[in-house]
Amino acid sequence: MSFEGFPVAALDFYDDLEVDNTKSFWEAHKQVYAESVKAPMEALCAELAPEFGTAKIFRPYRDVRFSKDKTPYKTHQGAFVAAGPSLGFYVQLSPRGVMVGGGFYEAGGERLAAIRAAIADDHSGPVLRRHLTTLEKRGFEVGGEKLKTSPRGYDADHPRIELLRHKQLLVRKDYGFAEVIHTPEVLEMVRTDWRSVRPLVGWLDNAVTNGQTS
Repeated sequence: MSFEGFPVAALDFYDDLEVDNTKSFWEAHKQVYAESVKAPMEALCAELAPEFGTAKIFRPYRDVRFSKDKTPYKTHQGAFVAAGPSLGFYVQLSPRGVMVGGGFYEAGGERLAAIRAAIADDHSGPVLRRHLTTLEKRGFEVGGEKLKTSPRGYDADHPRIELLRHKQLLVRKDYGFAEVIHTPEVLEMVRTDWRSVRPLVGWLDNAVTNGQTS
């Protein structure tokens, strides 16, 4: 199956699911999910796989064990290509349209310490800042969970203290629900965006695995 875009029915499905997030609604409309959401996402990821690798297409079911929100189904469909632990490329379809991004969403202990050391380094830190500036110029937003204060061991007046506060470092570009998302052009949009994100992902991977950045 070649990728032809995400049909209007996909957005309608998620609009309705946000209103009626129940098993009865899901059972009555699961064929719509299979044909209009999952199948196009699989086709998109299959066409990107030769360059970026095999994507994990996330299951539609929420893990509600430790959540106050007990609604059973996710109101978006995401796919992730890993370039390292909790690190890689992401694409998502939701009622708000298509979003493309990447970065790291979790780094505990030694991995986070290695990333912060690379951010603080006077050679590799400015390289990261340049990657992020380039992405911002290309329409990406830089985000991710951050500490409210300086991380232990780093001065509040460090020139990259805002980056050092990150517990996650994520970039994203939203395309909304413009007509283009219903066309095959989405494939090249995602491919171009992931290529733009690749230097950031490479920097983060090198910081963790080799202690080197370029």
